[in-house]
Amino acid sequence: MALSERQKKHLRRLGHELHPIVLVGQKGLTAGVTEELRLALDHHELVKLRARVGNREERDAILAELARATGSEFVYRIGNVGLFYKKNSKLPKILLPDS
Repeated sequence: MALSERQKKHLRRLGHELHPIVLVGQKGLTAGVTEELRLALDHHELVKLRARVGNREERDAILAELARATGSEFVYRIGNVGLFYKKNSKLPKILLPDS
């Protein structure tokens, strides 16, 4: 599911007040980090993640891999913080505007 710009803008607005609940540390991308993000997305749908590793290209690669591994949509990245969205198939909490 690809998000439209309107939907991304809506999610950025909702994510502005969130605090990062998943952290990527010195060890980089691990199975534990991927599982934590998967669990957080199942529970919250919209999750901020802080990645304090390497340079910009390395962070972008880690965030893209996390989105692929969790089946989520990568909404944006500002500095070390990324925002991910994955609709809960059983009980959606966030209603997205039409494309």
